[in-house]
Amino acid sequence: MTNLTKLPSWADKDNIFTVVETPRGSSCKLDVDPKLGIFALAKPLMAGLTYPYDWGFIPSTKAEDGDPLDVLILHDAQTYPGVVLRCRPIGILEVEQKKKGKTERNDRIFAVPDRSPLETTLKDIRDLPSHARDDLEQFFRATNALEDKELKFLGWHGPNRATKAIKRLAH
Repeated sequence: MTNLTKLPSWADKDNIFTVVETPRGSSCKLDVDPKLGIFALAKPLMAGLTYPYDWGFIPSTKAEDGDPLDVLILHDAQTYPGVVLRCRPIGILEVEQKKKGKTERNDRIFAVPDRSPLETTLKDIRDLPSHARDDLEQFFRATNALEDKELKFLGWHGPNRATKAIKRLAH
């Protein structure tokens, strides 16, 4: 299997590449293991909890937690682990996480596929209704509840801040 973490971050001047690790509807989180070339079970979610959208990463980036930058891909299609999507960044939720006394940033990028007809009008994550953003925050809290991680949400920002974060963390 191709080392998906080494693909380029940028498809062109406006679009990034994203790699799906955990597809929407999944009740467990998967992570790519680039050394083994496989997708492995990272953790099961709490009963009844599923991913609302595709979850993955932006290749050739490295976030403060040492992993590639996380991305939630908003679209209605069903995909599977390993799918590479060309997406437009639409925002970022800046997050501080605390685990075992250590505090670090673990931001989430939001993106929409460039060929997704339902989301072509969504240009900025802040245009989602506030209850939808609240639901996403609750989802992130719930997925970390069993890991004894404390999340502090620092704020929702638009596509310009997301793009700057991706460029800053690309290698």
